[in-house]
Amino acid sequence: MLGASLNKVFDYFKSRWQSAWNYSLWALLIFPLSPLVGAVTVGFVSLITWLKQSRKINRRPLNWGFALLSVLMIVSAGFAQDKTAAFLGLFNLLPFFLLFAAHSALIQTFAQLRQMAWVLVIGSMPVVILGLGQLFLGWSFKFQFVWVVFSWTIRPGGNPPGRIASLFLHANTFAAYLTIVFILALGLWLEQWRLVIGYWGLGISKNSLPSPHSPVPLLFLTVAVIANFIALIFTNSRNGWAIAIFACLAYALYQGWRVLVGGVAAIVSSVLLAAFAPSPVAQIFRRVVPAFFWARLNDDMYPDRPVALMRKTQWEFAWSLAQQHPWTGWGLRSFGTLYTAKMQIALGHPHNLFLMLSAETGFPSAFLFCGLLAWILITGVQLLRKSKYLNAGDRLIFFSYLLTLVGWVLLNTVDVTLFDFRLNALSWLILAAICGVVNGYKPKDKLASHQN
Repeated sequence: MLGASLNKVFDYFKSRWQSAWNYSLWALLIFPLSPLVGAVTVGFVSLITWLKQSRKINRRPLNWGFALLSVLMIVSAGFAQDKTAAFLGLFNLLPFFLLFAAHSALIQTFAQLRQMAWVLVIGSMPVVILGLGQLFLGWSFKFQFVWVVFSWTIRPGGNPPGRIASLFLHANTFAAYLTIVFILALGLWLEQWRLVIGYWGLGISKNSLPSPHSPVPLLFLTVAVIANFIALIFTNSRNGWAIAIFACLAYALYQGWRVLVGGVAAIVSSVLLAAFAPSPVAQIFRRVVPAFFWARLNDDMYPDRPVALMRKTQWEFAWSLAQQHPWTGWGLRSFGTLYTAKMQIALGHPHNLFLMLSAETGFPSAFLFCGLLAWILITGVQLLRKSKYLNAGDRLIFFSYLLTLVGWVLLNTVDVTLFDFRLNALSWLILAAICGVVNGYKPKDKLASHQN
């Protein structure tokens, strides 16, 4: 009876295969506000995709790599001192490998990349508004509807105090989310800017602009980019600042805007000199650079921070753990317990994903994980550079996703993003989007469309 009911459910969703991508977009839209609804939806979409395209998914070598990585991590958990914690830690990774495999088969076109980016940008606006209200208007509330279907908590003054966190647990997590959305929003903005400026350059009046190229999307994206950047500033995350500036420079270089590159480089140099130059030089620049920036960079804003909270200390400890158990590691979720016992201070992770994996799962797993990420990035760059048939818009949106991937890697060298479910799912969907388009791109079809 139960089996027949489940078969009916599967048949229902399989018959609506064409809507699977739409369900995934709705999940992305609602993810920041309701992780549970987003998770359930993404899970169903992944299941539908596996049922429909299991042969294609099983044939891809990259998925074999993630299957091997899964086996290595399960073996590592079997050797862990705290096996329960280690096996629970697998849920931060293994389900997302399945999500990646499914969505890399579902996402095949540049149009899907645009849709996904638009949905993420639109979905970020309520979260940004709530965060700015938290910091500047004193908003604070706890709202729950139908248990955890909608569960919103806004802490007064942010978390930590004075740093915007919005619906996320910590300002650094919010900064990581904003960084990803900011990069994609900036890519969409550049695409719309090209379209609108191009039409105006032809002397076409505003009233005769076709709706896909109207100024309205550009105006919305301008507001979204500025709002996300302001919120990112007030997360007070040095990592978020650095990656956002890096992204701006990368886009400027991509566009060939050398003047903008020089301007951004001059601003960044001024801030760095105000923070780290010898005192006589630093004082000159501190007259124009707000202390909010330079004091955060050189830690003058938090002068009494314990040594155990310094990233250098955490990284050294993680590296020593990796050297002690190089093959299987100490087990996932073991770093926090070991670090607390050693340093007498509570800390959940070493603020570096790759060192954490080396310490907790061993070098073979960590190296394989890095190799799979490198494979995705390299194949993406090859498509961007070697394809002769990508139009400017497709090339720009794909560059935006590659830049987002680089930003995610940089974030995870100074933090760990997989402990927030929303951020972890978003990261794997971006990886899947890049891989899916690389696998789905057909130069012959593109050539035929150009000839027609």
